[in-house]
Amino acid sequence: MSKKKYSEPVSRRAFLGSAVAAGATVATGAASAQTLTQTTIESIINAPRRGTWDDQFDAQASRNAEKVNSRVPVLSADTVNYVETEIAAYQEIVYSGGWPVVPSSKKLRLGVDDPSVATLRKRLIISGDLARSAGTSTAFDTYVDGAVKRFQARHGLPVDGVLGRYSYAALNVSAAVRLGQLETNLIRLRSMSGYLGDRYVMVNIPAAQIEAVEGDKVALRHTAIVGKISRQTPILNSKIHEVILNPYWTAPRSIIEKDIMPLMRKDPTYLTRNAIRLFDGKGNEVDPQTIDWNAAEAPKLMFRQDPGKINAMSSTKINFHNPHAVYMHDTPQQSLFGKLLRFESSGCVRVQNVRDLSTWLLRDTAGWDRQTMEQVIASGVSTPIALAEPVPVYFTYITAWSTADGVAQFRDDIYRRDGVEELALQ
Repeated sequence: MSKKKYSEPVSRRAFLGSAVAAGATVATGAASAQTLTQTTIESIINAPRRGTWDDQFDAQASRNAEKVNSRVPVLSADTVNYVETEIAAYQEIVYSGGWPVVPSSKKLRLGVDDPSVATLRKRLIISGDLARSAGTSTAFDTYVDGAVKRFQARHGLPVDGVLGRYSYAALNVSAAVRLGQLETNLIRLRSMSGYLGDRYVMVNIPAAQIEAVEGDKVALRHTAIVGKISRQTPILNSKIHEVILNPYWTAPRSIIEKDIMPLMRKDPTYLTRNAIRLFDGKGNEVDPQTIDWNAAEAPKLMFRQDPGKINAMSSTKINFHNPHAVYMHDTPQQSLFGKLLRFESSGCVRVQNVRDLSTWLLRDTAGWDRQTMEQVIASGVSTPIALAEPVPVYFTYITAWSTADGVAQFRDDIYRRDGVEELALQ
């Protein structure tokens, strides 16, 4: 009787069946059976055609995407060193001919077998997202899936392993353009790599992301919503001096003219429905029905929204002195944080999980722990809190950096400040 060889794929069910049977045998105390079981399992694991159910690699693929994240602050000397290393690597890539353009006619994902996957593999190998040992077959397997997810994480894209419009756009930016992007941002990073404070907050506008930094490590990282292209969030340096719980919202002149006036022409109940009241220079309330909303010029009045769930700043406003009249705040529109393109504001910065940031800011301010803050927010009473120690805040514009050797991060040049059309938000 000939011995059976494991030359055919072994199913997960067959493997589990063998394992259960072996376990029953071991329970009888037969040492020889235990040895036979171990030999059987090792034979299955080492079989050259054991199928595509490699759970260990699938888990590793996910970890590869997570490794893109780091506690190293974007504004640090370490980041400068990493970027310098990346520039040398990208110079070599450009010198060697760059990477191929990946055909974008199909939505590629796990399980697809297509000639363009071979080109995709070459592209990902050159950028370091896929190991050279993975080869250049036409199959979109778990190795390619893990590499695509890592690439997406490095470019601020949804980490789903699916190649769609935005992933293709990022893939097909040339190596020479990426090199120039790194060089441009190295200058920005060097200018901000000195001492920024023991604790500080950094808003990276193109990444729509916030870092709270303490002891040269990122303590908190928040998703943000920043200014739209027509109303850009400014670059600035300041100090956070105040957190207001249940804030009143006073509409800036630009929003009154561009947003509220047109809305009132269409819907005269807009102000009342949104708890926005009008006040003159003496603090007297003015009836909206007495205003000519069709006038060419907006009335010289204060438009103030009462605290509450529909307030434009919702639970929290974070204040710092600056000539642009911008601030950071909560928002009732939490669904916007889930969008890929988070450039929706009129210049201010909306902060996801803002109460975590407020707790961190008020850590050294006596009497203001998280529980107390929640109680005040629940009361609905507008409460300004002065920080015992102001915390530096930096609004920056960094479209390329590196979180570690070989992990270059890139974002769209949403405000077209890098000087290359290919990098601008499409």
